[in-house]
Amino acid sequence: MSNDQLAGGRTGIIDAHVHTGNNVTAWRSDDAVADLAGCARRVGIERLLVSVLGVDGYLAAPGDTELGRANALAEQVVASDPIFAGQVYTSPDHVEASLELMEKLIANGPFVGIKLWIAQQASAPGCDPIVDYAAELGVPVLQHAWYKTTGQLSGESHPGHVAEMARRHPNAIIQMAHLYGAGERGVLDVVPYENVVIDTCGCEPEAGLLEFALNVLGPDRVLYGSDAPGRDFAVQLSKINNADLSDDVRNKVLFGNARRLYRRLES
Repeated sequence: MSNDQLAGGRTGIIDAHVHTGNNVTAWRSDDAVADLAGCARRVGIERLLVSVLGVDGYLAAPGDTELGRANALAEQVVASDPIFAGQVYTSPDHVEASLELMEKLIANGPFVGIKLWIAQQASAPGCDPIVDYAAELGVPVLQHAWYKTTGQLSGESHPGHVAEMARRHPNAIIQMAHLYGAGERGVLDVVPYENVVIDTCGCEPEAGLLEFALNVLGPDRVLYGSDAPGRDFAVQLSKINNADLSDDVRNKVLFGNARRLYRRLES
């Protein structure tokens, strides 16, 4: 399959959920960051929205110094190749440090959004100042969410927690991660909150789930994300390219919604 066929004959695909850094070692080669960019370009992806979740390994509950190191590495990644756009890794355990990083990298820098992972659940009050500042800056909040049968971590959010975040912060744009980890139940949790969009990463393709999300949420509330390098670009793109969608809806998912929501991509 050619690049044009894989991209559906379109250009400008935006992957709204990617991670990289020194902790992503030898994914395909000795230079994981450059390799990630090259793999993305080969399947028609134009921009990668990237966060670094730790320098020496993913850190679910980083200290303020570790947050600083992770985001400094993200700065290097963003500077290394124009395909990358940065998302500030933030933590409600370290609100002041997170706000300072957002001021430096978003208000006074090139980053386009923020990432909240699993230090605390999305409904925790500690998230409020971070989400408020993201809303003030006009950038989306990429919030991890997953419904698990077993193994849900103490600070890990499920879509119900994201719904509560959205209720408390109606002016914030919240990108709930992992449609394929949230499932139909997770989609239904966030239906009332139009400030929540959901990305398409999480697990392998499952027939009908994307169409369900689009039918319930509408075509403006779903956007492509791969969670690369933990997931493969081409496999994650197949969720969209093999779904029964009109060209207009497919284009919104692949790049239109991300361009609209991540306004700083165009600045």
